[in-house]
Parts: sequence; C-alpha cells; structure tokens
Amino acid sequence: MSQDIVRDFERVSPELVAEAAQFQAAIFSDVAGRRGAMHGRIHALRPRMKVAGPAFTVEVRPGDNLMIHAAIALAQPGDVLVIDGKGDQTSALMGTIMMTACQQRGIAGVIMDGAVRDSLEIDEMDYPVFSVGTNPNGPTKNIGGRIGHPVSCGGVTVNAGDLVLADADGIVVVERARLAGLIPGCHKKVEDEAKRIAQIKQGNTAASWLQASLRAAGVLKEGESL
Repeated sequence: MSQDIVRDFERVSPELVAEAAQFQAAIFSDVAGRRGAMHGRIHALRPRMKVAGPAFTVEVRPGDNLMIHAAIALAQPGDVLVIDGKGDQTSALMGTIMMTACQQRGIAGVIMDGAVRDSLEIDEMDYPVFSVGTNPNGPTKNIGGRIGHPVSCGGVTVNAGDLVLADADGIVVVERARLAGLIPGCHKKVEDEAKRIAQIKQGNTAASWLQASLRAAGVLKEGESL
C-alpha cells in the first residue's frame, strides 16, 4: 500500500479511553499545562455532543474528501476521525451519507478542520461531529492525501493513536504516551474544584491567591488590600 497510508499504529487503550471520557475537555487541558486544545473555530455541531477515542488522522486538500472515504474504510471501531481540512469553509467535506457510514462502522465521531453539511440530519442521528461550521456545497473526490500521518488540526499536532476528547467547550489532544500519567491529576482537579465550588456556595467567594497576584502585578501596593 502507498506510503501515504499508514494502516498500523499504536492506539490509546480502550480502558484508558473509557477512564478519560469521564472528564471534561477543560479538565484535561488544565492538567496538561493548558495546552493541546484545538482552536475554537472547531466546535460541536450541537452542544450536547461528546466523543473520546484514539485519533485516526486524515489530511486532505481543501474541499476534497477522497481520503476521508478511504479512512472510513480503514478506521477501527472506537476510532475518531481527525481531519486536517485546512480550515476551509467553502464546501463541506462530509454529510449524512458519510456520517451514516461512520456510525455503521463503529467510528466514534468526527473532528474536522473543515465544514460539514446536512447538519439537521446529523443532529437527528445524534452522531458526534465537530467542525468549523456548515456549507451546502459538496466536495470533490479527486485529490490524494494522507492517512495515519501526523496532522495539524485546529493548530494542534495530532499523531495517529493519540487521545482526542471533545465536548461543548472544544477539543483537547493528549499524546498517547502521556495519557495514563495525566489521569490521576484529572481526578484530583475534579475533587479540588468541587471543594472550591462548595466553599463559594457557603459564602467564601474571594480567591485565596488574588491579593498576592494583584500585588505582584503592581495593581496593589505592599500592605494594600481590596
């Protein structure tokens, strides 16, 4: 098979995917050092949509979906298609027919730096799709691309097999080798945030770090307080 298509790569395990899926994208982004989040131009087609799984990477020329068809045929159940469509919004790369094929093959969802169409029908399918928006124009199917290679999607490098986790806030990419080490920090952050929210509801609304940070920024002089 062409060197443009990498069929075999190591994926994050289903067990780690299941554990990671319980967290918000925001939690992973914070624990990973506030990095790995795709540009906000790529967002859920509907806010309720969520997906987590190993990235199955696809690179296409703007407005051409030939390699996406190939990717649907090659992806494994549980994979998430991550498509570098160059941010193009002049035509849709996928619609109901292709999304139905993805759903039928057990592909967990689609994340694309490009546009989609048939959005109302995809909504009725309740299939997780994240895109830069919609456009009724259809794509061409003429130009080669790459599958299974590193891609740039929403300004983030995505390697095949990395974890992608997406929800109403956006999409976070976690390198496969880092995932297991970050999950304990995610648990701790959820616990810490729950404690802080409980304190706020009891009337303790002032952030403990605020005064010192205002002094460090020169907003307050030493000895001053809000």
